Amino acid sequence: MLEGHSSAWREWRAAQASPRMHHAWILAGPKGVGKASFAFAAAAQLVAEPGVPQPEIEAHPDILIPRHPPATKEDEKKRDEGLPHNVKRSIPVDEIRALQRRLTTRPTLGSRRAIIIDPADDLETSAVNALLKSLEEPPAGTYFLLVTHRLGRLLPTIRSRCRILRFAPLSDGAVDGILKAQAPQADGPTRAAAVAAAQGSPGVALDFVHEELAAAHQLMGRILAEGDAGMMLRGLLAEELGARPKRERLSAVLDLARAVLAADLRSATPRRQARLIEAHGAMVKLAREAPIYNYDPGLLAMEIGALLASSAVPTEAGNR
Repeated sequence: MLEGHSSAWREWRAAQASPRMHHAWILAGPKGVGKASFAFAAAAQLVAEPGVPQPEIEAHPDILIPRHPPATKEDEKKRDEGLPHNVKRSIPVDEIRALQRRLTTRPTLGSRRAIIIDPADDLETSAVNALLKSLEEPPAGTYFLLVTHRLGRLLPTIRSRCRILRFAPLSDGAVDGILKAQAPQADGPTRAAAVAAAQGSPGVALDFVHEELAAAHQLMGRILAEGDAGMMLRGLLAEELGARPKRERLSAVLDLARAVLAADLRSATPRRQARLIEAHGAMVKLAREAPIYNYDPGLLAMEIGALLASSAVPTEAGNR
């Protein structure tokens, strides 16, 4: 069983025991809480056949996963160096049509087939329409697992044909346990800082360790506390990101910044909560646009700092 998702497993197993299990599921919840891992484990359960050896999930012929189009080596290099590139983000309609052609054949090893779409909110418009047709008329023994941390971006027509399985942030103890298992190199203080920053997301915690974001986290906290007075700290945050950080590091920093805002929301006054929510929404938009427009890391750090400063405590004090 995956750490921290016992209630989701109970609901899933109860559905499996039903003679009329629903064919399409949306796995929805915060980013990094383990939805994709759950999807792979659930898919493996679906396609398993007694007495039939099962290959690894990534190579299983009855677990189908539409992919983003592959980037050229040159574009991958540009992406990793933070330079303009032509890597397309959305899953194209050709991938869904190829999937539909596969669905006209029988499963390879058993009687069931599972399709994992992650992220389900990152499909071309034409791909969404093609997927909708498959959801409306699924072949027997075919199950869809749609993973998303942005449920609102899925069309109502997609949501209405799926059963929603919701995932919540994990407890600090569960996140710490995952860190001990998957990042044994992290010492106690590093794990404690990662757990505090993660706000229940083991994905954020693991990135915190792997990308060595302790210094960035400390700077974000100081900017949030000092507001406009912390302008110099934004420059330090830019330096901490590095001159040409890889895309993974930028993504981890943006996730961390959102977690910092979310953590502060719990104890904020109603007036400041409005600013925090507004800043969080802007941070989500920034995270969505950064890979598209290839933000300069220094500019990105300054924008993150500005959003943190806009909801700082001193700003509210000055408005009283």
